[in-house]
Amino acid sequence: MKKGKKVAVLAALAAAFALTVWVKPEAEALAGQEKIRKLQAEEFFTSHDGTFVLHDVKKDQSYVYNEERAMERTAPESTFKVPNALIGLQTGAVEDEYDIKYWDGTEREIPVWNQDHTLGSGMRYSVVWYYQAMARDIGEQRMKEWITKISYGNKDISGGIDQFWLSSTLKISPMEQVEFMKALHKEKLPFDKDVMKTVKRMMVQEEGDRYTIYAKTGQGSGKGWYTGIIESGKRTFTFAAHIDGTSADAKEITRSILTKHKLITQ
Repeated sequence: MKKGKKVAVLAALAAAFALTVWVKPEAEALAGQEKIRKLQAEEFFTSHDGTFVLHDVKKDQSYVYNEERAMERTAPESTFKVPNALIGLQTGAVEDEYDIKYWDGTEREIPVWNQDHTLGSGMRYSVVWYYQAMARDIGEQRMKEWITKISYGNKDISGGIDQFWLSSTLKISPMEQVEFMKALHKEKLPFDKDVMKTVKRMMVQEEGDRYTIYAKTGQGSGKGWYTGIIESGKRTFTFAAHIDGTSADAKEITRSILTKHKLITQ
């Protein structure tokens, strides 16, 4: 190849490489933006600042109220009981959803906590002491390995093996919550299938004639979570509400939005 022609070819290749480096990320960002649409939900946030994300699993499309807050990471609080249960079952720290831990006799602020519990009842009543004990049984090394495997939020468990998710070092955004719930629904997380099915079964909060809600609340530092999965007819959505308020408020807002969009009935 003649020198002049070789130089021209190299120049063309360099230009193509530059185009790949600089244009592709821009195109990917645009594609990501197209998967996020604004959700009109102002009427449900008159008393609470917050965000709501509804993700259509089949369409891979998210509808978001207050996108800026939907991207912010905060402590998962008791919504972490979902990955905690998955890790506990996978590692054998608990045998099944009926695995009992015995109450230590310490009176806690919520009366239903002051008794023996199973993994399932601990999820249903959000029994913090049960899941703290299980986290200690899992151990810091195994917990960190699994949090990294599932890429849960910022993956920071340095706040202590039985405290890191409670207004501490572990943080996750509402957008990340819906992605985690989508992977759980599709059973694409790196856990055994029976483990994921067991945890989803424990998460059932409400069943109607044409819908089922699998979800978990969380609350701490004046913030409330409600995140999960809704199967409505042939459609499946994942969702996350995060507000300044209680988990009960977050759940009420979620149900109002789902009702408005005819995914559930009151």
